[in-house]
Amino acid sequence: MRYVIIGNSAGGIGAVEGIRQVDAKGEITVISNEPYHTYSRPLISYMLSGKTDRNKMRYRGDGFYVENNCKTLFSKNAIRICKKEKKVILDDGSEIAYDKLLVATGSSPFVPPMKGLEKVENSFTFMSLDDAEKLEMAITPSSRILIIGAGLIGLKCAEGIQKKVGNIYVIDLAPRILSSILDDEGSGIVRQHIEKSGIQFSLSCSVKSFTKNKALLSNGETIEFDILVLAVGVRPSTVLVKDAGGNVNRGIVTNDLMETSIPDIYAAGDCVESHDITIGENRVLALLPNAYMQGECAGINMAGGKKAFGKAIPMNAIEFFGLSVITAGSYIGKAYTGTQGGKAYKKLFVDNGVLKGYILIGNVEKAGIYTALIREKTPLDTLDFNLIFEKPGLMAFSKADREVKLGGAAG
Repeated sequence: MRYVIIGNSAGGIGAVEGIRQVDAKGEITVISNEPYHTYSRPLISYMLSGKTDRNKMRYRGDGFYVENNCKTLFSKNAIRICKKEKKVILDDGSEIAYDKLLVATGSSPFVPPMKGLEKVENSFTFMSLDDAEKLEMAITPSSRILIIGAGLIGLKCAEGIQKKVGNIYVIDLAPRILSSILDDEGSGIVRQHIEKSGIQFSLSCSVKSFTKNKALLSNGETIEFDILVLAVGVRPSTVLVKDAGGNVNRGIVTNDLMETSIPDIYAAGDCVESHDITIGENRVLALLPNAYMQGECAGINMAGGKKAFGKAIPMNAIEFFGLSVITAGSYIGKAYTGTQGGKAYKKLFVDNGVLKGYILIGNVEKAGIYTALIREKTPLDTLDFNLIFEKPGLMAFSKADREVKLGGAAG
């Protein structure tokens, strides 16, 4: 059996390990447009800040490809899938035949049209190891940095370079930072914390036009900068499947076995739509744990096993300048809010008797309990909700449920 995997991040690695759970001998070829051993993309900001290095960023050990008998084709771009001939065409003209194919191409930076952007000399995105290294080479202790985008990518970039540059200015069209994952109050807490590190914000505005080193904002401000970082957003990389005739919406459409609409072609990771159980709809959930689980599921099924991927929910666990933030699920239904002063903030969302989502800032120690309640759709009338809200722990569950969770009774 010839397995071909396009992508060398979490989804692709999950597929390798899934395949090897079922098939120890089949040929596996991993194609990557990067020249590197697999690495964890969320760690690139920590590399810039000096908290980690390239070796520690590796998603798997040095011997991963050899141990799993994988052929690697690095610095190669897959430009076309020929579904009838069952082969992948690379940018150097070579052809790779497959019996089963996984597309785990992730996502790419989205750069909206902005007047004068072509005039900016030092402009960067912040999605990959190459992006981070190019940015690091460009910055100096006196650099004035302008970041467009106050979401996860933009703020992690700011954190990574904050101690290595002169100043950082962040703008966003949204009225609050981290608008996709936080409410107004939570966003305000995180913003105040980040501002203590010298980061400046202009929100509810956009760039009207650029010159070589100036940005004229829609609110009338003019920001002078030396380096521009574009962190507006990302788009799923779906073109290979779309051009091959596969079903694509915002992301690649798959079933719960991670099969696309094209026979023998699977997909996993940030390029794929997942079924979000909190809203009952399909959407892109660009999360590393989801990518890995989808890849593993796809690999098992590619090799002849059977495993379904389910219980997907939006989730982010991240730290900004020492402040922990975890969010999960969807913010629908009745909200229950708690604060413990300063940076500690909690908000739970309950709809139809089950937990749908939560926001935790500062004290995130028991987040896993809330996540489990969402995934399992646990009826909240079967436990002490007031206790689970104030002090999440096993004591909030019934005695029978505690025994099951502790392994003392059959589930």
